[in-house]
Formats: sequence, structure tokens, C-alpha cells
Amino acid sequence: MGYRVAIIGTGANPERKGRTGYAMAYRHAPGYRRLDDCELVACADIVRENAEAFADHFDIPPGNVFEDYEEMLRATEPDVVSVCVPPAIHAEIVVGCAKSGIPRAIHCEKPMATTWGDCKRMLEACDDEGIQLTIDNQRRFGEPFREAKSLLEDGTIGDLVRIEWAEDNLFDAGVHQFDLCRYYTDDAEAEWVLGGIDFREENVWFGAHNENHGFVQWKYEDGVYGVAATGDGKDMIGCYHRLVGTDGVVEMGVDGGPALRYRKDGGKWRAVSTDDSIHAPSYGKARAGVIALAERLPGVSARRFKETTFYERAIEEVVSALREEREPEISGRNALAGTELAFAAWESSRRRGRVDLPLDIEDNPLEALIEGENGSASDADGGDASEDAAETPATEQ
Repeated sequence: MGYRVAIIGTGANPERKGRTGYAMAYRHAPGYRRLDDCELVACADIVRENAEAFADHFDIPPGNVFEDYEEMLRATEPDVVSVCVPPAIHAEIVVGCAKSGIPRAIHCEKPMATTWGDCKRMLEACDDEGIQLTIDNQRRFGEPFREAKSLLEDGTIGDLVRIEWAEDNLFDAGVHQFDLCRYYTDDAEAEWVLGGIDFREENVWFGAHNENHGFVQWKYEDGVYGVAATGDGKDMIGCYHRLVGTDGVVEMGVDGGPALRYRKDGGKWRAVSTDDSIHAPSYGKARAGVIALAERLPGVSARRFKETTFYERAIEEVVSALREEREPEISGRNALAGTELAFAAWESSRRRGRVDLPLDIEDNPLEALIEGENGSASDADGGDASEDAAETPATEQ
């Protein structure tokens, strides 16, 4: 059986990389095109010239280019939709797609949404309509993280005791880390979160606010603890991700070191060879040379020599799960559980105390603090959030 695929939110220049946009549609599309049972049939963007450029790049018929995604759904009836718009409108579009009753699966960029209520609404709408929802937490398909899971499962470091990680922020970047934590704890539910954040200057990523500095701890129902440091304090962790066991330690993303290493208690560090870095496939000089040569040969696709990107692996999981009628690894349910920890960390700062889960709010605690609800951000965390920072609107992707 074949699947018709459509993209919502093509973005502009795919080479423009920054906190205002990454044109993620250009990363999703190759993931579908490499699969024999998928056909990219339509795209939509409120800026028509962006959609037209995307369609030209990926050989989508001009008649299947739209500014209105709802019109696109009705006209082309895709089986799978990728949502690549800014996070503030994820919920509106995902819910709209679900209620249309047209797609069988929706694959949405992370983070899920900019309020906790909208995150829940996305999953509820898809569940009500029997639609597969996935969120693009593609990091868990990276080889260092898969190998770390294998080391944990075969007892190399004993039983998992604690997970530690460092990132730029808890939300836009941190949801990848919280998702990896769920992966390593076999989908254990978190019991509570205790966090403190600092917001002293505007820090907008893809239209959504993030803290400047955070420190968070939490506990899972199986007794495993989590610790995270972000922003100005992230260097204290010393690596991107760490698994601490009863008999040893696994580390991923140590600056200047291998992508993955481990040691037994009292032993020396041992590097584990992987073809991926913690962010993407990495090619040796020999492989890069073959790719460069292939790109110059007529009629030869260099892609056959390349490793799949993390995005392509995530999309393969989306389609495989749909075909096999099973829960995807990157399901909306898993993403919701990870995203809850980010919002709970901000809520802990707002309450100045521990937050027991499940989270009982609907809004965005950080935005509420910035806007001065229940005290300003500077009151909550001891920072010096300026009026200019609190009043500056989020930029659009």
C-alpha cells in the first residue's frame, strides 16, 4: 500500500539557519522520498512563493501548491501530513488536520506547543479521531543513544540510578533530552519536578520563550532521578548526556571526546565507535570522498552512499508504525510525557516549590512570569528581567 504525503509550512530559504527558522520541511521531505511506499503530493505555506519554491525543489505538481492547508487537505486527501510551522500554531493545525478526518497520521515538529493545555489538546484530538500523532524527537534514533541503551540493557553499568544532561534550554532544545530520558527509563512516569530558572534577557527560539539559565531535578516512579542544567550553567554537567548506574557510567557528547564512552566503577574509560555524532551522521574522509565523487557522476545518486539523517530515520518510524498499526517510538503520548517535565520545571519556579505530577495547569508558566502574572520573572528567580525583555514580542519563524 502506498501513502500520499503532504507538508504544511514549507518555510523559506533552507540554508538560513538560526533561532528564527530552519525550514524543517526541507528535512522532512527527503525522509518520505526515500521510502518506496510514500509519494510527496502536496504542500502548503501562507507565503505562496515559499510553497512554490519547495514544490519546485521536490517535484510537486504546481496544481498541488496551496496557501490554505485545509484546502490542500480537501483537494489532495493525503494519508500522512508533516506539520513544520512555528510551535505557537502547532496545536491549531494539528487539531484542524485531525478534525478534518482526512490524514491517517500527523507528524509534527517539536516542541509540541507553547502551552501545556495545547499540548494535551493535540493528543486528545488525534486520539478522538483515531489518528497517529508523532512528534519529531529524532535524536533518539542517533547511534550513540541507541548504543547507550544497549549498554544499559546488557547490564554493563548495572541498574540505572540517575540521568544527567546539559542543553541550551529546557524547552526548544531540552525536549529532546527529556525524550531521551523517557527512552532510557522504558517510558516510566515522572512523579515530581523541582526546578529554578533565571530569565534576564529575551531568549526567543522559533517564536517561543526559553529561560536563560535553569537547574532542574525530578524523580521517576521506578526510583531513577534526573538532573538537568541549561544555559549559563550547563557546563557543570560536563557532557551532553550521562547515565549513572550502580556499577558504572555512560557518557555521550563529551567535548573533545568520543560521541559515546563508558567505564565500569574503578575502571578506565572505553570509547564506543559510532558512525553518528550526537546530532547527526558523521562521515569519515574516505566515505566523504566517495560521496563527492558520486555527486559528480551523471545518473548516480549520492544518497545511496550516505547514511540516513536522524530526521529520515524518524520518518521511517512514522511510516513503519502506520503500516504495522503499532505505537510509534516517537508517539504523541511519549512526547507529551517528556514535554510535561519542561513545563513542570517552569511551573516549579513560578510556585517556588516542588511540583507533583500530573501537571495541573493549562498555560505557559514562563510566559506568565515574563508578563508579570503571579510576580515577575525577576521576582521568581532572583534575576533582573528588564521591562524591554518582558515586553518584546516573540519573533516569527
